[in-house]
Amino acid sequence: MLERLLSNLEKDIANIIKDLGVNESLEIFFEIPKDQNFGDYSTNIAMRLAKHLKKNPRMIAEAIKEKIDLNTHHLEKCEVAGSGFINFFFDRNYLAQVVFQINKEKESYGNLKLGNEKINVEFVSANPTGYLHIGHGRGAAYGDSLVKVLRKAGFEVTAEHYVNDAGNQIHNLANSIYERYKELFGYEINLGPDAYHGEEIITIAEKIKEEHGDYFLNNDWYSYFRKFGIDYLLNGLKKDLSDYNVTFDIWFSEKSLYDNNEVQNTLAYLQNNGYTYEEDGAVWLKTSEFGDDKDRVLVKSNGDLTYITPDIAYHANKFKRGYDILIDVLGGDHHGYINRLRAALACLGYDPNKIEIEILQMVRIIKDGEELKLSKRSGKAITLRDLIDEIGSDALRYLYVSKSLSTHMDIDLDLAIKESNENPVYYIQYAYARICSLFRTLQDKGLTFTEVNNFSKLNIEKLEQIIKLLLQYPAVIKEAALKRIPHKIAQFIYDLAGAFHSYYNDEKIITDDETETNEKLTVLKAVQYVLKDSFNLIGVKPKEIM
Repeated sequence: MLERLLSNLEKDIANIIKDLGVNESLEIFFEIPKDQNFGDYSTNIAMRLAKHLKKNPRMIAEAIKEKIDLNTHHLEKCEVAGSGFINFFFDRNYLAQVVFQINKEKESYGNLKLGNEKINVEFVSANPTGYLHIGHGRGAAYGDSLVKVLRKAGFEVTAEHYVNDAGNQIHNLANSIYERYKELFGYEINLGPDAYHGEEIITIAEKIKEEHGDYFLNNDWYSYFRKFGIDYLLNGLKKDLSDYNVTFDIWFSEKSLYDNNEVQNTLAYLQNNGYTYEEDGAVWLKTSEFGDDKDRVLVKSNGDLTYITPDIAYHANKFKRGYDILIDVLGGDHHGYINRLRAALACLGYDPNKIEIEILQMVRIIKDGEELKLSKRSGKAITLRDLIDEIGSDALRYLYVSKSLSTHMDIDLDLAIKESNENPVYYIQYAYARICSLFRTLQDKGLTFTEVNNFSKLNIEKLEQIIKLLLQYPAVIKEAALKRIPHKIAQFIYDLAGAFHSYYNDEKIITDDETETNEKLTVLKAVQYVLKDSFNLIGVKPKEIM
């Protein structure tokens, strides 16, 4: 509704500008003024026209204002302010119609059709060599929320996890498990500098001993240990992510790229088409010719592939599967990776602008006012599982996604479990629970809620902030999707919860007047739908009772 109103207003102003003698096409921007006294929306087009018309911008603004028909655009009034701003005040009773639209569309309200591109979002992609850490938690929250927002905006989206089940890290995993397995039988072990020392490695060795005894002390062990270790750790990783409300459509195996000769074929293509050269026994890719700051090694002098070689094949595979846009969510240590990957794919003939890399920044865990670096349970680095067990998935998902991915963030564990409005997670979930409680109270009183389709007794002015936010929801979805910023959804939820709490505290909802009660609850039913839908977008489950 709001987008249609603004679109019609924009077209009208564009025609007015032409009548004023401006032939050049100028984009008309609408902004929400910080001070509500300056209207619902404002435009500075008059000031931008001053140069073209060589007139005072206030005079231009007045000329535009005089030609705008208030009734056509459902405006209460239109004012000129400051040095030439045009401020628009929409008819509150007309805007309130959004409530009926929401109650008709339910959680479908805000669904958009922004494009038909097929988008692949790859996130987490942790090595299956240990537990997920707090950085993975942030990437998982962001990636899963972005996928849901993009789908809400109308895109065809695949959530993908790249399983690093090939290469040296898996070789080291198998060796580490074997050393721990030998240790269980009293043998001296040799854990080198590249070995994995986590408690999960010992657990895997113990499970193998339980099932097979000392069989692998005298028989070939490598393939079994490798597969058992990957499967065990990957299942644990999947369980943690599932408990974290994160799901993937595809778990893509790195090993399959080798099994299908895609890595070998990609390397051969680059070599056969003049994109590589040999130096000091290594094979180099000419990425500097495609925007990278220097060339990159594909094959080391000892014959081993560098990690970017299978990555090039993997991203080429994604394009071959028909995706138009690839989005990778990576850790802060991957900044230098962006240009080299784009350059490599340009060598293969793909558009490097179709690859988007979202970099997540550091996370600190705060407890008792101090940074917490070690888990109290294990004495090791804090894992995602530690945080889920400590504060719950809902709180963690909201806190992680509430900040822009590009900013450093602190998660205060003490605040996250507080049952007060200081805790933003409690604050937003309590809004939904309060609305549920109102409908239960009505039922307990033996009364029946009847949804209305018009307002006769409602004081719309008191609901102004709620209605404005409900109207803005589709625009928030659009911005979050196109700019890849799902934290806008978290901020929206907080604002809507705040508007509801203020109204709830100021107004008696269930009154002796049946019509008034039904009208108020009709509005709150719409709030309930939007809260539930926006909760889903960021992986938070609404609570009906708190």
